[in-house]
Amino acid sequence: MKKAILALSIALVILACKGEKKSEKLEENNTVNNEWIYLFDGSSLDGWRAYNGDALPPGWTIKDNVLTFDTELGLEQNYTGGKDIIYAAEEFDNFELHVEWKLPKGGNSGIFYHVKEGHGSIPEIAPEYQLIDDLGYADIHDLTAYNKSLGYTENPGELKPLQRTGSDYAMHPADQSQKILHPIGEWNTSKIIFTPENVEHWLNGKKLLSFVPWDEAWEEKKNSDKWKNSPNYGIYKTGFIGLQDHSSPIWFRNIKIKKL
Repeated sequence: MKKAILALSIALVILACKGEKKSEKLEENNTVNNEWIYLFDGSSLDGWRAYNGDALPPGWTIKDNVLTFDTELGLEQNYTGGKDIIYAAEEFDNFELHVEWKLPKGGNSGIFYHVKEGHGSIPEIAPEYQLIDDLGYADIHDLTAYNKSLGYTENPGELKPLQRTGSDYAMHPADQSQKILHPIGEWNTSKIIFTPENVEHWLNGKKLLSFVPWDEAWEEKKNSDKWKNSPNYGIYKTGFIGLQDHSSPIWFRNIKIKKL
């Protein structure tokens, strides 16, 4: 009887030790997954370069601890390459990305993910979280010809829902009823959450949209509008984070990502 009790005690101790080790391992994994990786912390542009390039294009610089695209800096050079940039130090698949940004009046930019090089441009392959001056862009830029080319015949000069801030550009419109967009020149905070089961776009603490990537509805959207002639759009399941130059000043700070 004593031997049976002793054996049972030893077994319970072993199981308890295994449980503790398993808990420690889960805690360790959760700690790793909950660590933020700063892509830009205000002090360095390490890891950033041009899409399909070896260095940063003219105009991208740090000013007052802010990643800035300055349209007056270096653009007098005979530079013929694109000015979109990528964080090329690491690729990401499932993630939560936080970015603070602001635009000037009439400004336009975007945040890309799952970017792969070797293509003509980032927009033809990578999904984009749209950043734009919702209220003033169409007052400065004539969208008529562009929107007509996409089949928008009614009020083609106006900014369409799929083109507004927070939208999954040309795929899923942001919910305007949930949008809190700070005035031009003030900082906004955007968040993208990506998993194969669900994608979410957030702006200033409000969720603007969600969708399931690569499902039947996603494929239908892709093949019915702007991307119907872009076979590689959105097909990659991992890639770089990218920022768009759209010939206007743009400011970014506190760019960080968490692996999911």
